Amino acid sequence: QVQLVESGGGLVQPGGSLRLSCEASGSIFRRDDLAWYRQAPGQERELVATISSRGTTNYAASVKGRFVISRDNAKNTVYLQMNNLKPEDTAVYYCNLRIAPVVERVYDYWGQGTQVTVSS
Repeated sequence: QVQLVESGGGLVQPGGSLRLSCEASGSIFRRDDLAWYRQAPGQERELVATISSRGTTNYAASVKGRFVISRDNAKNTVYLQMNNLKPEDTAVYYCNLRIAPVVERVYDYWGQGTQVTVSS
C-alpha cells in the first residue's frame, strides 16, 4: 500500500521560507498525480498546488507567485517550496497522491500532515 511521509514543517517568521517534502513508497511514482493541501482550525481544507504526472502545475490564487510545487521521480518525492510566507499560510499541510490507472479506478492517499506556523 502507498505510504506518504511528510517533513519540513515548522515555525517561521513572516517573509520567511520553508520547503516541505513528501516521500512516497508503494506506487509507481512517476505515473501519479500529486498535490498539497492545507487546513487551518475552523477552516475548510484548501487545495494549495498540484503537479500532474506530466509535470503540469497549478496553484491556488492565494499562493501563486510565492509557492512552487515540484517533484523528483528518482527520489519518489514531491516538494512544496514556500516563500514570502504570511500568517494566513499557517495550517497543517498534507500531501496527496492520486493513483489513476484507468478513469474508473482512482485512489487518493494522504500524508499524516505537517504543521506550518507563520508568526512573529
